[in-house]
Amino acid sequence: MSLPVGPFLRPSLRTLLAAIAVTGLALGHIAAPSAQEAPVPAVEDVPAGELEQASQSVEGDLENVRGEIDLSEDRIETIRSEIEALDGDATQLGAELIAAGQRVDLADEDIRLIEERLEALFASEQSVRARLDGHDRSISNLLASLQRISAQPPPAIIVDPSDALGSARAAMLLGAVLPQLQERAETVTESLNELVALKQTALAESERLNANLTTLNEERLRIATIIEARNQGVEWLNDDLLREEAEAQALADRATSLEQLIAGLEGRIAAMTAADEATRAANSGQNVPTLDPETLRLAFADTARTEPAVPIEAARGYLSAPVAGATLTTYGAADGYGGQSKGIAILTANGATVSAPADGWVVHSGPFLNYGQIVILNAGQNYLVVLAGLDSVAVEPGAFVQMGTPIGTMGDAPNLEAGAGASGPALYIELREGGIPIDPEGWWTAQSQQQESGTS
Repeated sequence: MSLPVGPFLRPSLRTLLAAIAVTGLALGHIAAPSAQEAPVPAVEDVPAGELEQASQSVEGDLENVRGEIDLSEDRIETIRSEIEALDGDATQLGAELIAAGQRVDLADEDIRLIEERLEALFASEQSVRARLDGHDRSISNLLASLQRISAQPPPAIIVDPSDALGSARAAMLLGAVLPQLQERAETVTESLNELVALKQTALAESERLNANLTTLNEERLRIATIIEARNQGVEWLNDDLLREEAEAQALADRATSLEQLIAGLEGRIAAMTAADEATRAANSGQNVPTLDPETLRLAFADTARTEPAVPIEAARGYLSAPVAGATLTTYGAADGYGGQSKGIAILTANGATVSAPADGWVVHSGPFLNYGQIVILNAGQNYLVVLAGLDSVAVEPGAFVQMGTPIGTMGDAPNLEAGAGASGPALYIELREGGIPIDPEGWWTAQSQQQESGTS
């Protein structure tokens, strides 16, 4: 019995291996790391003069990233389809493996039967050889006798009639030996033919055995190849699916960052536009439009500015207090000299840092009478900010300072602004519009007002 190879196994194996080979090439492309993308900058890091250009550039980057996301999604879908195809072939593959296993079992049984027949053939061959050995001895004896007769043949009757008895005896002897010799010759011939047939049968069985062993090894290799190919293919696909999904997530995160950057840039552009319109209105004496806190925040976020971000009037309620501390004197309160205070005094910590409460140009910095060191800022649109009672100043006249920039420090002892009995120095703050002092109340942010009042 010969072993069937099972042709239906081969197309599946070729298809599977071809799919894995193609997938391996495709996955090599998928797994290739993308070029290192430049980090997305913060909105505040983009110079004000480059907002439009930066916005257009980021929109181009976002469009490219969205294109890469579409490609990544297509690759993910392809990988998932290939995984589903392999999973879908699991039933068919299982049936093929079962059939292959059955053929292996048949091959094992066929090999066993062939081996048993070969053993029987070898035993028959030994029996025939034993019989031939016996025939050889008998025939050898007969041939020896015939040889002796031929060496001393009986006399011919026509030559010597007196030897007729010997001739008759020789003829009788040959008549008895020749049939026996003929019978044994035929038996030997049959045994020899049987031996030849046994050898041919054994050779054929041996060839079939070798063929079935080869087929069995091929089937076993085929089974191992199918299992390994499927497992390898699923493993490769799963690994590349994870990598592609991670890449897609990274692209999605970058797209989100770019979208946020674009929104931030557009917000800054809108804020800068609103601030410019407010500045033009203030400079022309028109009513200054109200700016929302987000617009103010974005306008003041431009650290490269060399002029006030917005008109100071538009920043009312958004300015930062120049120093933290409790309010000693309020605007309009008695100043102890028979008059009213034109500003406010804040009790500070020893050596406290004083910061610019608004954008502006330094008009004066240095000592003034007995007020200690003072700084006067021109905030634009005829607004001045006077800060007196400092122990030292860190800015020069003519310099532009941004809101929150340190401009000096307080001393370590009570000063004139603190008054008698104070535990430490005080900073005097005066806000002037058109040279006339005005109440600074309501100009600071809520947090600054809490710091000034000493509340938390």
